[in-house]
Amino acid sequence: MTAPLTIRVAGAADVDSLLALVHSAYRGPSGREGWTSEADLIDGPRTTRELLAADVADPSISVLVAGDLLGCAAVTHEAGASTASFGLFAVRPGLQGGGVGSALLAAAEDHARERGATVMEMLVIDRREELIAWYERRGYARTGESRPFPYGAEGVGEPRDDDFRFAVLAKNLGR
Repeated sequence: MTAPLTIRVAGAADVDSLLALVHSAYRGPSGREGWTSEADLIDGPRTTRELLAADVADPSISVLVAGDLLGCAAVTHEAGASTASFGLFAVRPGLQGGGVGSALLAAAEDHARERGATVMEMLVIDRREELIAWYERRGYARTGESRPFPYGAEGVGEPRDDDFRFAVLAKNLGR
């Protein structure tokens, strides 16, 4: 039996390693080793060092790290809010499909519950059907809402098409 995967909250010293992890999972040739890459949809960086450092420093955002930087995810929750947001989800491409993502998602849900959230929501590029299906198998459902893609915003890269939208997915976290 293997040891359980440790999950911790990232600190400022993790920013550079997290940046490399996120870029490896989302963009470029290494992302194609896994199944969650956006490399065929978006060029350029997934985020910037400055944006990631700001997220790590923000008390309303917890960037969770799995193991020795095997994966990461962010949970954003404003004090007193019933809804938390899930994002910045990345698993090393060669490890995708091995349970790290599922463990991270479950830890993120627990983290949100511990802070008082009863719902977790996320935004997924609507044409990423395989990824949406993965979330649906874990209890998330499309809300029917969509949101515009932030074209031109810092840290989102350069989309190859001009018609991206975000599907909004949500899950009741129960209590």
